[in-house]
Formats: sequence, structure tokens, C-alpha cells
Amino acid sequence: MAPYTVIGTPFSTFTRTITLGLHYKGLEFIQKPTLPQSELALEAHPFGYLPTLLVHELNGRDVNIKLRESQAIAHFIERVAPEPALVLPLVADGPTLQEKVWEFVSITASFGMFLPREFQPDPQSFFTGFPAIEVGVVKPRVKAIDDGRVSDEEVRAQIRDSVLQLRRFLKVAEALMEPEGYVFGERLTWADFFLYPLLADLRAVPEWEVVGERLVGWMNSMDNLPAVQRTAAGTLSSGARP
Repeated sequence: MAPYTVIGTPFSTFTRTITLGLHYKGLEFIQKPTLPQSELALEAHPFGYLPTLLVHELNGRDVNIKLRESQAIAHFIERVAPEPALVLPLVADGPTLQEKVWEFVSITASFGMFLPREFQPDPQSFFTGFPAIEVGVVKPRVKAIDDGRVSDEEVRAQIRDSVLQLRRFLKVAEALMEPEGYVFGERLTWADFFLYPLLADLRAVPEWEVVGERLVGWMNSMDNLPAVQRTAAGTLSSGARP
């Protein structure tokens, strides 16, 4: 048996973040695809969220541990497999704190709030990455595409305020990134693996047009990573559906 099992559909952005990290670090795992709130998801996570990491082996002994919440899982993966590192080097007098990676992750991955489908965001409010991209834009756009009953013009009118939220988040994300390379320049980190699945979904819908040159170039670089290519199947970017 592999030492780890990932509970979650490849379609889930946070599940993909975790499988990106596992592949990048060469950790053996199996994946049990399931949707949020499914029987399996609820068995693994008290709220039925995705993903959950089942830890079967730890320090050479058999265990049976359920680890939930993507940031907690990422910290665990980094601890048990510190190389290749997905964090910044610890330099006491360096210009960038090691914790800046997790700051970026939080800004990107925070749920902010669960929003009803009919919710229209206040144009003066601000949403972090997941609600700005997935809840406000990607999910309603994909639903409209699949239903085929609403014109592009009507969809754009319905999500106009959400696109404003999206632009705001993208502007913040770009401002926090180094001018070139990955989020933190030459070093690939968890910040990249949390942001990539969200923007990969966004790239599958017309609203990708609002993304700036810096993020477009970053996405092109990320596309070349073997871990990214190995986790593409079953995602929105590959044409899949839940």
C-alpha cells in the first residue's frame, strides 16, 4: 500500500494543489476521486470538504491518520519531505521572510465566505482568490456554458461585479509576486501550487482575457512542470466536469 491516500476529485482545485506537491516531491500516493459532501468526503472530513490526506505510514510504522485542510496538509508534506523544498530558505537577515509563502497562500486560498449562487457581490467589497475566481466567475460561467440557455452578453452582465472582484485579486497577486519567474522568483514554492489550479480553471473560460502579462507568462512556465502535467487529467482545464 502507498503511504498516503488523497481523498478528492481531480476537479477540486485544492485537491490538485496537494497532488501537485506530492508529485513534485516524489511521494507515492493513491487517489480516491470523490465530490465534496459525498459519503466518502463526509467520512474523511467533518464538513465534507476536499481534500483529506490519509496517512498510512509515519516514521516507519503503520498509522491511520486523517489530515484535513489543504494548508495543514501542505505543512505536513513539507515536514516529511523537505526536499525538494517548496518554501523559502530560512535566512535571518534576508529581504524576504520565510512566512511570506504562507501569507500568499492564505490570500490565495482563503474561502472568504460561502456564497449562494444568486449572490451578487457588493462592488465595494473585496474577495480573496478562491471566492473571487471560482465562486464569482468560473462556476457561474461554466454553468452558463453547460446549460446553453444564456448568451455570452447575458452572462457577462450577470457576473460584471464578480469580474471586478477578480481584477482586484489579480492586481494584488501580481503586486505580491516577483517581477520574473515563479511567485517568489527563481524558487518554486507552495504559493505557486496554490495559485496555479485556480488560474488553470480561469483559463478555461472567456474571463481569462482580464489576466495580465505577468500571470500569463507565469502560467506558461508552470505548464512545463511535470507535476502540473501529471495532474491535468480530470480538471476543468482538460475539459472535464465534476
